[in-house]
Amino acid sequence: MRNEPQIEGLLRGAALRITAQRKAVLAAVHDHPHSDTDTVLAMTRARIGSVSHQAVYDALRTLTDAGLVRRIQPAGSLARYEARVGDNHHHLVCRSCGVVRDVDCAVGEAPCLTASDDGGFVVDEAEVVYWGLCPDCRSAPPDR
Repeated sequence: MRNEPQIEGLLRGAALRITAQRKAVLAAVHDHPHSDTDTVLAMTRARIGSVSHQAVYDALRTLTDAGLVRRIQPAGSLARYEARVGDNHHHLVCRSCGVVRDVDCAVGEAPCLTASDDGGFVVDEAEVVYWGLCPDCRSAPPDR
């Protein structure tokens, strides 16, 4: 977990007002990457007590807009949040249990940002999701 001064420094660096909700939400995302909103809400409540769903949604939106948190939503999955920002990494998603893991670009400097035809767009991000079975699900006995 990042300590409180580090969390406050991130908020200050993004020119955001430091509130108990923002600190708790940002700490929760740092401590448990790829968590959905309900999980972030539960972790936030564990840290600071009573907090509304709306306060957590607002904090997540503010932190995402400020670039402190990244929102991802693999197909068929709930939105999830991570604190790994500022790079162009991708994700591995287990088809069975839904666990999500970070994975760096396969080779070199973000090769996925070079589209075969960019259509005039200035590309600054690419989303690649690798789907499969995680080691735990691969080794689990089949259901009968």
